[in-house]
Amino acid sequence: MNKPVHILAIESSCDDTSAAVISDGQVLSNLIATQKVHEKFGGVVPEMASRAHMQNIIPVVDVALREAGIEKEDIQVVAFTQSPGLIGSLLVGACFAKAYAQALDVPIIAVNHMQAHVLAHFIEEPRPVFPFLCLTVSGGHTQVVLCRSHLDMEILGQTMDDAAGEAFDKVAKMLGLPYPGGPLVDKYAQQGDPHKFTFPLPEMKDYEFSFSGLKTSVLYFLQKQKKIDPDFVANNLNDICASVQYTIIKMLLNKLHKAAKALRIDQVGIAGGVSANSGLRKALVEMGENEGWQVYIPKFEYCTDNAAMIGITAHYKYLHGQFADMAVSPAARGSWS
Repeated sequence: MNKPVHILAIESSCDDTSAAVISDGQVLSNLIATQKVHEKFGGVVPEMASRAHMQNIIPVVDVALREAGIEKEDIQVVAFTQSPGLIGSLLVGACFAKAYAQALDVPIIAVNHMQAHVLAHFIEEPRPVFPFLCLTVSGGHTQVVLCRSHLDMEILGQTMDDAAGEAFDKVAKMLGLPYPGGPLVDKYAQQGDPHKFTFPLPEMKDYEFSFSGLKTSVLYFLQKQKKIDPDFVANNLNDICASVQYTIIKMLLNKLHKAAKALRIDQVGIAGGVSANSGLRKALVEMGENEGWQVYIPKFEYCTDNAAMIGITAHYKYLHGQFADMAVSPAARGSWS
């Protein structure tokens, strides 16, 4: 019997320090240390994020190994997020991963963060059948991705300016909600009327997105309403959140529907931090039922940034012999190769 291949995966692209152990494609542990320090600043402070990663990475890896029930000598591959992300945060993860691998004399695998979000669908059953369309939605990215195989992916379209997650957070800030505001918009939207207020949908070609206009529209709308009624936001918070969320979801699913219809694909999923949004999950399931799609949505723990998705991507790259050189450097932006 062949010895199982244990992969230690490190994710440090933004403000979550995560480590996971993957054994032959199975997740043995998946630990995440969040950083609360950014809340009072209303957003992630890059320098503080990288410093927190330096403090968290050793204890997080130690607990991940213990929960997996293995020793560090059992690790045969070390994987890490190469890009995209905050360069300081990426450097911490990359340098730790390379040093750890060198100490154990094992190879490394560099992983693209967005590709890993897509492959989070393959951590557990049910798994999509190729070809598969994935809408990846996060704080920094919004993409429609055609997946022909685990490692053969094509970005059909993406945002031309801001990402959907960033739009959620900026609108939340306009409403006076604390950071991170996106989940709070989702929370209040569940109690509101999504048709109470109407916001314009941008005209974008093909499968491209734009969210900057929506943010501007909401800003001017709130400024106008508050001149009439200073308590407008407080009195209409649920309905505002529901209306904005409805607009963002419509923008997202319109493009996904267009791509699925054009390519005649009925295997469809969502990934990324915003895929944890309850309104988006519900709307996708409803659209899937109407269109006859097989819809896939990862567990909440695999939607937000986590090392398990880095590990599962490394698993498939390992099977194809896609190792990285120790000289490989992290990058804020990078290819999916």
